[in-house]
Amino acid sequence: MNREHNVVVYGATGFVGALTAAYLARHAPEGVRIALAGRSADKLTATRAGLPAAAREWPLVVADSGDPVALAALVASTRVLATTVGPYARYGLPVVEACARAGTHYADLTGEVLFVRAAIDAVHELALESGARIVHACGYDSIPSDLGMLLLHERAVADGAGPLTDVRLVATVRGGFSGGTIDSLRAQIEAYESNPGLRRVAADPHALSPDRAAEPVPAQPRDAGMPSRAADGTWQAPFVMAPFNTRIVRRSNALLDWAYGPELRYGEVMGAGQGVTGALMAAGITGGLAGLVGAMSVKPVRGLLDRVLPAPGTGPSEQARAKGWFRSVLHATTSSGRRYRATVAGPGDPGYAATAVMLGQSALCLALDDLPQRSGSLTPATAMGRPLIDRLRLAGHTYDVTTA
Repeated sequence: MNREHNVVVYGATGFVGALTAAYLARHAPEGVRIALAGRSADKLTATRAGLPAAAREWPLVVADSGDPVALAALVASTRVLATTVGPYARYGLPVVEACARAGTHYADLTGEVLFVRAAIDAVHELALESGARIVHACGYDSIPSDLGMLLLHERAVADGAGPLTDVRLVATVRGGFSGGTIDSLRAQIEAYESNPGLRRVAADPHALSPDRAAEPVPAQPRDAGMPSRAADGTWQAPFVMAPFNTRIVRRSNALLDWAYGPELRYGEVMGAGQGVTGALMAAGITGGLAGLVGAMSVKPVRGLLDRVLPAPGTGPSEQARAKGWFRSVLHATTSSGRRYRATVAGPGDPGYAATAVMLGQSALCLALDDLPQRSGSLTPATAMGRPLIDRLRLAGHTYDVTTA
């Protein structure tokens, strides 16, 4: 596509949007045409002034997601739109639709099952016709899960080990909830209140399947449960993003005609350590998550929580972000009994610093790389796959598979 920009960062004045813009200013190849977009010209100007020197001449584009004319002009000007404007259920659908109509590749950071389901239903066929790659979940949710599974699949195929049958991801992190994640949780709970039937949609383990009736029979692991102890003695607790990540991975499998394995059972948990400390940590995580969801489901309490939880568009200091890290270990078994372990890890607070790397490299990958000939509503693994893994490795992240 011969367009004015290669990449536009939409929502650049928000916290994660500005981090992504700063990352691109430092790491995008020379000559890549990047612009910043948002609702306020003054805020865009101020954001650009705080970015590294390479961004000082980047164009600014004012566009509100509620203004169809401005939005259409924005997406028509660029090859790729990377958006951090959430909650996506509230603001995202017009942006996705505009990109699908214009044949503009799209990447976001959503962790919202209901939004992704709505976007699939609204634009998949349209994007197939226009050639747009609509790629959700291009941050910590759900790139480690999605690309880790792709690595396991490729290794099992290369070894002739048979399809994957059971995979469990164990996540360990140092970092906190982002204001955007909290706002997305709030928006999903509010959606349940207005339409209780949506709770059943989100609870379906194959909620994002392109063909729900064709999904295999095996029951999938629960997304939440009581603390448990693994065979190696490590205590495990529910992982807050499992209800989203697992559905992205299952969509990738279905889009690839269930190439990972027609009998695949995939689940995610959070590692909490060993011994008494690990048991207490697992219990604390389990209780904390249940308490947070329960409290946010009560309107008066939700108002009180808004005063103490991170607000959208805010985040930790640079020093705090630098101390964070993430590590996802995927334990896999194949139909032949072979066992593998994939490790996906990286430095930086996963919800902020590491996510800025993932979204930035996803945008560059969509704009510049030779990718699989696919379009429509995709996932990181099906839209970009190996080229994105290679980019993230060069960016300092670990992607590795070994026999277990």
